[in-house]
Amino acid sequence: MADRIYDLIIIGAGPAGLSAAIYAGRATLDTLVLEADTVGGQVTTTAMVYNYPAAPAIDGTKLMHQMQQQTQDFGVAIKKDRIIKFDLDGEVKTLTGESGHQYQTRSVIIATGASPRHAGFVGEDEFRGRGIAYCSTCDGELFTGLEVFVVGGGYAAAEEADFLTRYAKHVTVLVREGEFQCPPLTAARALDNPKVDVKYHTEIEMVRGDQYLTEMTLVNNETKEKTVYHVDEGDQTFGVFVYVGTKPATDLLPATLKKTPQGYLKVNQNGETTLPGVYAAGDVIDKDLRQIITAAADGATAATKAEEYVSAQKKRLHIPVNRPKPKPVGKTSSVVDERATKHTGKWFTPDLVSQLSPIFARLTKNVTLQVLSTGDELSQELIAFVQELVGLDSHLSEVTVDASANLDFAPQLRLLVDGKATGLQYAGVPTGHELNSLVLGLYNVAGPGQEVAPDLVTRIKQLPTTKFEIGVSLTCHFCPDVVAACQKMASINPKITATMIDLAHFKELREERQIMSVPATMINGGPVIFGSQTLEQLVAAAEEAK
Repeated sequence: MADRIYDLIIIGAGPAGLSAAIYAGRATLDTLVLEADTVGGQVTTTAMVYNYPAAPAIDGTKLMHQMQQQTQDFGVAIKKDRIIKFDLDGEVKTLTGESGHQYQTRSVIIATGASPRHAGFVGEDEFRGRGIAYCSTCDGELFTGLEVFVVGGGYAAAEEADFLTRYAKHVTVLVREGEFQCPPLTAARALDNPKVDVKYHTEIEMVRGDQYLTEMTLVNNETKEKTVYHVDEGDQTFGVFVYVGTKPATDLLPATLKKTPQGYLKVNQNGETTLPGVYAAGDVIDKDLRQIITAAADGATAATKAEEYVSAQKKRLHIPVNRPKPKPVGKTSSVVDERATKHTGKWFTPDLVSQLSPIFARLTKNVTLQVLSTGDELSQELIAFVQELVGLDSHLSEVTVDASANLDFAPQLRLLVDGKATGLQYAGVPTGHELNSLVLGLYNVAGPGQEVAPDLVTRIKQLPTTKFEIGVSLTCHFCPDVVAACQKMASINPKITATMIDLAHFKELREERQIMSVPATMINGGPVIFGSQTLEQLVAAAEEAK
């Protein structure tokens, strides 16, 4: 059962959801944001954002981090949970999470966003992760020095084609129409790049290969002429990045919410759906322009209308409106400020220290960060990183030992509690997005830990000896969630180990397992599971791998 009734619950923490949270927090609504996957949504797959006001040429992940920080500065909590059941009738709505928790609220904003669509050519699903990709920031580095094709003719195709040239030796954009379907200045990012060619009226009919993608059949949709591209001599594979629009995340929503045939939610100019007190915002709704700024505007509108709805409901029901003053933006405790000001490290900036301090303050056990070193340059980098990290909290200490000769992946970082292995391991230096998984790992083994549904805990404890290996890229925003989920299982069951592996440093594993996309999860050496996976999915996969 729910332990409180919120004024507003926002489902989704992309630009629409976070903007709604900022407005709701500033209006002092008792608000909760629930996010199933990664805070920031699709924006975090964008290398650079060029058209957001007052933030020219900003990294997509950085922009969303700033929105998240502003949300939390207004006192709005963000919780990770996937809503699997929606009871939206009545004045108090009930949402059931995958965690098993029930949430009650007077109003709801659905900002679940959308996910990349598949282009639909033969072999697309078969070669996903072995040449077919959907996220340049996640997988672009894995195609360094290779030929890359980009499918699409919109904003994302033009911008990501330009971004991919920093890795690929050459990029070809395959545009179905006779021109780009985006403003000329955006299209120019591809058209003016000397490493980019564009083929109009061109679609992929089929891709083929053995272990990797090695051949592709293209068709001109005007002349019907077909051409076959073979992987360049000396290359093992080539890449195809697909940017052909999105599919709204509305499958689990009740039929009482009106949708378009494509699944987008229908709303009026105020973001109101067909159910009272239920609003929608962002890429999930039916509209012409899907951009960060329009999502933010949708969120602001929906939050404003939700505040009016909740206030009217409380007045009608004679419920007191007890609203504290909004928390001042950008203020932190003096202790955090002092530590942040003093710290001038390479990896942990004052701003990052400020963010980590509240998490470290909840640690109750001592953790030894054990570095298994081979003495090489990467080992020295890992040692320096760990030494800087342990200086941030008294619960953390460091020890360096020589790596075992039969260690598969070294250098490696392992977390020990009371001198005992926890099963949480990191091959390479867990910086970039993987700092998130490391911090969550510390929180899970030495703090309160992430909440897990009781039935899942029981299933995890019943698993036999299980080895998770998760191939990652430090630029991948999906990877930390998979690593953290596997390592959460290790923190519950001592028979489980979960190792993050930075594939940039372990090329042999990439070649042996034909990995060209991340996250790439392997259980007991079994087949590679590509893409984002929930804790429930990973538990089920481990049960099958027994």
